[in-house]
Amino acid sequence: MRKIIPKSPEAKLGMRVGDLWDVQEPQLSPTEKLNACFESIPVSAFPLAPSNQEIEIKSDATLAEAVKILAHHNVLSAPVVNVDAPEDASWIDRYIGIVEFAGIVVWILHQSEPSTPKSPSTPTSASAIAAAANGITFALELEALGLGSAATTSGDFFEDLTSSELYKNTKVRDISGTFRWAPFLALERSNSFLTMLLLLSKYKMKGVPVVDLGAGRIDNIITQSAVIHMLAECAGLQWFESWGTKELSELGLPLVPPNHIIKVCEDEPVLQAFKLMRKKRVGGVPIIEKGGSKPVGNISLRDVQFLLTAPEIYHDYRTIKVKDFLSAVRSYLEKNQKAFPKLTEYITCKKDCTVKELIQLFDQEKINRVYVVDDDGNLQGLITLRDVISRLVHEPRGYFGDFFDGVLPLPANCRV
Repeated sequence: MRKIIPKSPEAKLGMRVGDLWDVQEPQLSPTEKLNACFESIPVSAFPLAPSNQEIEIKSDATLAEAVKILAHHNVLSAPVVNVDAPEDASWIDRYIGIVEFAGIVVWILHQSEPSTPKSPSTPTSASAIAAAANGITFALELEALGLGSAATTSGDFFEDLTSSELYKNTKVRDISGTFRWAPFLALERSNSFLTMLLLLSKYKMKGVPVVDLGAGRIDNIITQSAVIHMLAECAGLQWFESWGTKELSELGLPLVPPNHIIKVCEDEPVLQAFKLMRKKRVGGVPIIEKGGSKPVGNISLRDVQFLLTAPEIYHDYRTIKVKDFLSAVRSYLEKNQKAFPKLTEYITCKKDCTVKELIQLFDQEKINRVYVVDDDGNLQGLITLRDVISRLVHEPRGYFGDFFDGVLPLPANCRV
């Protein structure tokens, strides 16, 4: 095989894996070889995230300010810095968690679900919002916003929400109890690639912060997408080709069969779709045509950002249905291509697709999930970034040992 000249930091990293691959014991299986290679490389060797992702949000920022920062930098989440922490604080005292676009909306949706039935007449006017903000509890104010009934939410709801005192005055630290980790699970620079890959796959983390213990700061955040990009850059290398040229079925993909895929009808309210994703703990769902069974699109938790950053595009709709949401966002993006990332699209592949082709599809389209379909477009399964990474390595028996000891547990009231 001709010598590959690395063109990126990720490709150079792939060459490093290749050098380690070549010296592994010949009796080891390919997966065992990869495990050994990744165990020998520290996470400090992983390329740093783009400069536009090196952002932090202060704990005293409002939800409105946090959304503005995330949208400006075109990222979906960011670490939250405790403004009350001393200068010499350790990383665990410096940060209170990681806040996400989806987390902000999910928190609001959760607050809007009272334990007792709501009154059938729910005010949604701006005056009701203003009245609720003057000293009334969050639960009552959110009830006044009309979030409890997704089916009757009017198109101007999000305009009311983003202009409300609740949205403008609630601090990020006020919702810290709903963060995924409190503060979060992090790696040290000396931890291995294998540890990082297992956290992103088997332990279902979307991103792993890497901390510099000396500086008490986050040094890097390694995401599932970043790992997939690294793999895409390794195309042509012997170790990658021996794994990547296998068809999906050879690696046991897709992991999610068609009867386990959560779906939503195009005529359902978009809030109901986001609530369903939260309830089922999935990152996205296919949209099924009315009266049919074939998918006509996809909606993802990452699309939540459009509800907060461009609420004015829905004011012409009496109800914000999924199909209206997609149509309105696509129209808006055509006019504001530089202002927002693209809408999550419905991307498919066939069962005879190779892992390499799938990785390149993930990387090119910048997506988190691909639907496996037959020749007629019928759903055959679902594959996520996590599924691919989980087939790259395996967890050796007793590998983590006491690694999780001392990690702060998931908050009891966590809904994110």
